[in-house]
Amino acid sequence: MGTPEFAVEILNSLLKAHYSIVAVYTQPPRPLGRGYKVIPSPVQRCAEEHHLPIFFPETLNTEKAQKQWQDLNLDVAIVAAYGLILPKAILDAPHKGALNVHASLLPRWRGAAPIQRAILEGDQETGVTIMKMDEGLDTGDILLMKKIALGKKMTTLLLLKKLSKLGAKALLEVLPSYLEGKLHPVPQPKEGITYAKKLEKKEGVLNWALPASFLNRQIRALNPWPGTWFDVGKDRIKILQAVVIPGSFSQPPGTIIDKHITIVCKEDALRPTLVQKIGKAPMTTDEFLRGYKFPSNQLFYDAV
Repeated sequence: MGTPEFAVEILNSLLKAHYSIVAVYTQPPRPLGRGYKVIPSPVQRCAEEHHLPIFFPETLNTEKAQKQWQDLNLDVAIVAAYGLILPKAILDAPHKGALNVHASLLPRWRGAAPIQRAILEGDQETGVTIMKMDEGLDTGDILLMKKIALGKKMTTLLLLKKLSKLGAKALLEVLPSYLEGKLHPVPQPKEGITYAKKLEKKEGVLNWALPASFLNRQIRALNPWPGTWFDVGKDRIKILQAVVIPGSFSQPPGTIIDKHITIVCKEDALRPTLVQKIGKAPMTTDEFLRGYKFPSNQLFYDAV
């Protein structure tokens, strides 16, 4: 049971290990992009390539969906970023319950966006947790945790790839013993609980009244969605990559101070290195400036 790219690695690992996949559950195809073309999820595409039975119910709370699930007579359900709440009837149907591959070190970052929140908040480390699911939000008992360090250049896309591979490895490590009844989950700690709330588009606005170090994390965490941007008049400019320029500056936050589009922040300054004007391709700052001129000492965005 999974939907995005993160879950594809999990599914592929189970197939390579010769587990019998009785069914694949994923989110229904959604209209995406400017043309609103209906696009199947990455997990659906993977399942189709391997000719696996696919189900995409809008909800699992109906009697029909639960009966269909129960009739599969499963040993265990493997869940990775599925996107639907699993009611008790679904959790209880497999003989060995449901295991979740979660992209954080639980109980830190329970919820929808653990990868982005870990980067945004400047965590020094993160990882994956293999958890036996219960009815709570990522509250189930833990089978295994694996950690990795979070460097200062880590992006959501890079971390997603690293954690999906780590999650697949961890799952295959515990699954045989778990199915044989030799591995028993332990409760999550009561301390250190945090929630990774779902991302909102408004979080992409860059506020120069914040430290440059935070804005740099914001850029790395929120790419590709919702992205990060600032407005110059009627133009919206996305920053895809940037570096922090240490120093104390006399100009107010939001002021451009050199030909590299270095922007003063509450603490230090931020220098974009890869930018994108809406409707255009990404380009380096030097490429961008060949066709776009900023007024000297331009105040981009009033600090709030």
